[in-house]
Amino acid sequence: MSTTRRKFSPEFKLEAVRLVTDQGQTIAEVSRQLDLNPGLLHQWRAAVKANGQLTFTTKSTDQLESEEVRKLRRDLKVAREERDILKKALGFFAKLKH
Repeated sequence: MSTTRRKFSPEFKLEAVRLVTDQGQTIAEVSRQLDLNPGLLHQWRAAVKANGQLTFTTKSTDQLESEEVRKLRRDLKVAREERDILKKALGFFAKLKH
């Protein structure tokens, strides 16, 4: 007797975990409602607790990290531009003071 393995969408997993964490339902209640193994729900909750909302995304960690690096580089560029503007303003006001 073989059973087919069920696959769950990331949204389903997050919603199931949200029922436990935000709605205050027990894992046993949610697992009965959704016809899930309680152990599976424990694993999902632990994964969300450890990795946040991006736990079940289909993107690989390398893709997520490269997106984060691109965002950080953009933020750094903006910060450097702002710093340069402030340096110029400081020089301008220093000349006015004398």
